[in-house]
Amino acid sequence: MNQEHISKQFDVDLEGLRTRVLAMGGLVEQQLIRAMQGLESGDMALIEQVIATDRQVNRHEVELDEACTHVIARRQPAAVDLRMIMTVVKIITDLERIGDEAKKIAKMARAIHGGDTRVLPRVDLRQPAEIAVSMLRRALDAFARLDANASAEVVRQDREVDAGFKAAMRQLITFMMEDPRTISSSLDLLFVARSIERIGDHAKNISEYVVYLVKGRDVRHIGLEAMEKEVAR
Repeated sequence: MNQEHISKQFDVDLEGLRTRVLAMGGLVEQQLIRAMQGLESGDMALIEQVIATDRQVNRHEVELDEACTHVIARRQPAAVDLRMIMTVVKIITDLERIGDEAKKIAKMARAIHGGDTRVLPRVDLRQPAEIAVSMLRRALDAFARLDANASAEVVRQDREVDAGFKAAMRQLITFMMEDPRTISSSLDLLFVARSIERIGDHAKNISEYVVYLVKGRDVRHIGLEAMEKEVAR
């Protein structure tokens, strides 16, 4: 087997990994959207579907982890190819955790709509959830296109999700103080808000991994402004 053939096979392996990551990302995105729909509608069948499908997300993570290990063992990649595999391993970890948060949201929806909830606080979680979904979608698109500039935009959006979480938390605390009957459902919604905030964090992580892949620079913990300068180089 000549070197050119080996190189082409390696490219096929890497592209296969990337395609499978995007498929896992699409599944996780649907999980999040359906969990929020279940929270709004109280559709128990939809809520239970989200909880059950989490096993599928977990299976994706395990299989992709094994595939990455096999590629490293067979190909012994160096430089940018090794960065690609390391990025895949990190991204699938964050995707699995987003799936876990979607499952938590579905469980909170089940508790809220399946219990004896007479007083449900009205708090806007749809907007921060929509931003978190947008962040995830754009982060995966940046990975598909190897677009570091798009990644910086996703990190910027995380501030909006954080602001939405803080606003929801203030509202829910006010509800609980003013009407003790809302305490149980307010706490459930607070857990939902926290999950949305964490999903934003995981999408932000994915974007930072893309910058590492494209630029070869670890931009975690350096702040948005420093990241934007790094991307612009």
